[in-house]
Amino acid sequence: MSSLPPPGRKTLPARGRPWNELHEALSALRSADTDWRHGRDSLEVYYAGEDVLDVARRAYAMFISENARAPQFPSLQRMQDDLIDISLSLLGGGPRASGTITCGGAESALLAVRSAYRSFRARRPQVRRPHLLVPSSVHPVYEQAAEMMGLELIRVAIGGDYRASVQTLSQCIEAETMMIVASAPSLPFGAIDPIEALGRIAQDREVWLHVDACIGGFLAPHVTRSAAGVPRFDLAVPGVRSLAADLHKFGYAANGVSVLLYADADDHTHQLFEYDQWPKGLWRSQTLSGTLAGGAVAAAWAVMHYLGETGYRSLAQRVMHLRDRYLEGIERIGGLHVLGQPDLSVIAFGSDEFDIHAVGDAMQARGWHISRLSTPAALHMTVTPVHDQAVEAYLDDLARCVHRYR
Repeated sequence: MSSLPPPGRKTLPARGRPWNELHEALSALRSADTDWRHGRDSLEVYYAGEDVLDVARRAYAMFISENARAPQFPSLQRMQDDLIDISLSLLGGGPRASGTITCGGAESALLAVRSAYRSFRARRPQVRRPHLLVPSSVHPVYEQAAEMMGLELIRVAIGGDYRASVQTLSQCIEAETMMIVASAPSLPFGAIDPIEALGRIAQDREVWLHVDACIGGFLAPHVTRSAAGVPRFDLAVPGVRSLAADLHKFGYAANGVSVLLYADADDHTHQLFEYDQWPKGLWRSQTLSGTLAGGAVAAAWAVMHYLGETGYRSLAQRVMHLRDRYLEGIERIGGLHVLGQPDLSVIAFGSDEFDIHAVGDAMQARGWHISRLSTPAALHMTVTPVHDQAVEAYLDDLARCVHRYR
């Protein structure tokens, strides 16, 4: 007989509830959430309009019960193959390139580190503890990967332009260095690291170079078709061996689908795990999770085919136009300055005159979701298409909040 739960713990309802009651309950629960449909979220939602959302929702619903990792659903495998091919065509994949669909950027990062580690071990088995070498702006998930695998991670200072310092990273490479990670762009500062220069160093020193393009991977290729100045970062850059990009960001897919791409299929083989001492027989996996939501894969496939190249290019132009409006508006407000020169749509701005986080608190009180940086102190956002209905209101409120503290 089971014991009674502790007082106050949520338990399964004794009887089920009808959908109309559940809908009301869910609506009440989300009432405190940020109003992202009207551009008041600064970071987490990539919304390209109700038409795109409807396509994703319908496709997701068609495959809501299927596991895209399971072999009995060849339709989902075909969709994954298509997504990889499209991603490779956008991100510089040559004839030997290949890739995998993952459930997000974190899984992509963990798998890339594992592949780099296995490659390094095959060449240098005598090294006691290999390490990752990364600029301080790289996402903490690489710390997590190193911790999980018993590796060391060395973070080094970035340059005054908020990009990885080629000189510093080059000087820090040792015999134990198995991997360098660069960002396209970094989440804190929106700057694309000098990946062409890092690629040359990686080749010369025989170090795996991984590019974290989770934010920019499905925005930059469309920006470069209509504008110059975006630094090269993809698989076509000599020395880049792997690259991660999130379809649920500027691919505008449903959450839970990303790609991990390899410039050479031989490197991709390091991702495979096999175990045959099991009563059921051989178990083989290329990923960490045994389940991948079929709905997420179907939504990504449907949205990519719905938008096509012209749709993505139009959205990219819209995003960059909005980015420029934010930059111009922020620079017009006395006491504020933008950090560095953002290459895509991630913006950070601070102040040398007043407490920027107090301004953030005031903006939060006005109903904006405010993302922040701690070092240096700054406010932060990723501009997406939905911000076109909020940019003027945001800048007006920002000016008012700054005026209170000047």
